[in-house]
Amino acid sequence: MKNSIIETLRNNKKDFKTTEDLQPLIDKIKDKKVVMLGEASHGTHEYYQWRARISRKLLEEHDFDFVVVEGDWPSCYQLNRHIKNYEEDGDIKEILKEFKRWPSWMWANWEVEEFAQWLKKFNKNQSANQRKGFYGLDVYSLWESLDAILDYLKKEDPSALETAREAMQCFEPYRDGDGQRYAMSTRMVPEGCRDEVREMLAEIREKATSYNSDKENVFSTEQNALIAKNAEEYYRVMVQGGASTWNLRDQHMMDTLNKLLEFHGSDAKGIVWAHNTNIGDASYTDMADDGLYNIGELARKEYGRDRVSLIGFGSYKGSVLAGSSWGAEVQKMKLPEGRDGSWEDLCHQEGEQFFVFSEDLKSNRDLQNRIPHRAVGVVYNPTHERPGNYVPSVIPERYDAFVFFDKSEALNNMDIEAEENKIPETYPFGF
Repeated sequence: MKNSIIETLRNNKKDFKTTEDLQPLIDKIKDKKVVMLGEASHGTHEYYQWRARISRKLLEEHDFDFVVVEGDWPSCYQLNRHIKNYEEDGDIKEILKEFKRWPSWMWANWEVEEFAQWLKKFNKNQSANQRKGFYGLDVYSLWESLDAILDYLKKEDPSALETAREAMQCFEPYRDGDGQRYAMSTRMVPEGCRDEVREMLAEIREKATSYNSDKENVFSTEQNALIAKNAEEYYRVMVQGGASTWNLRDQHMMDTLNKLLEFHGSDAKGIVWAHNTNIGDASYTDMADDGLYNIGELARKEYGRDRVSLIGFGSYKGSVLAGSSWGAEVQKMKLPEGRDGSWEDLCHQEGEQFFVFSEDLKSNRDLQNRIPHRAVGVVYNPTHERPGNYVPSVIPERYDAFVFFDKSEALNNMDIEAEENKIPETYPFGF
């Protein structure tokens, strides 16, 4: 089995060193509606570097409209305003320091700064409706989203402000703690603050069309209200455990992607940056055995496999940024060699830096079996990789293409001090 897979890789891999070498990959994905670019960890330089290079080609040459990442909406939206040249004050480095929720290094790093600098420069020569955006997918920013709503309504709709304040007051007793405190409180009062956030969302949606401020700020306010509603539900069901929180989170990601595509018009095209566990179709992994699905699987169902491209990224060895426990100081850790017989080990046998298309792998029957495929979370112990660090996957079905690095290096962190956050349940499985 191992030799047969190695031979298939040898016959079909495409080595690359420069962005120009990626042209066959660009040609495959340039006409898709959605391109998802993965990562085997949240702390690897090469993944961020090459996702940015691929994204630049798609944004600059093939009419893609935005990048949406596995980050919080309020922080990403602040960066979005800056790179679209709506906000001239401050610099990108300072804005990135607003990514304070642990794990802050995911976005407060030099690789993201470089990409944001390019986006800002590119957008200066674009008309307002052609500027490329940068948004967040995630559901965790409950308090930040509530604060953003209050700030907006104070200026634009004082009549709706009272409804938003009622929602905020309901959550206020738990603000100085964490989402887990709110989650635990719902064991005694199961409905929690559900009615308050639903009423706030309904009122903002009803009045949104009458707001006279810029269109994107109106969209952002409605998105923050949706986050507040979904985050409340997330924390409320968190105490139940199981697949429900994972699926709720990825469904929120899919809903956010859909809203962004709708906002940018019927011909809009979007790029997603997220972990392989989110973008690689979960139905072809053991995640499906536990009832889990993800945004990659949902996008294929929503738009059809011919309009979506899922591209995994992985490496065999090197270094990575991660924490030894939830909320711990970020460390540069050794990334050990991939386990014998894993997808990383098989790729290691055949090259240093290459990509391969799944359609070229499907004829190999051995690759229709699940193969262990490494996934490194924000919490990681390189001396004792858990079974969960390897996700059994049917690689040619999980992805449409895969990008491999034999040796990878850790991200270049900005060394900002992240706010303490000790609720690992809010990042299921550490991914």
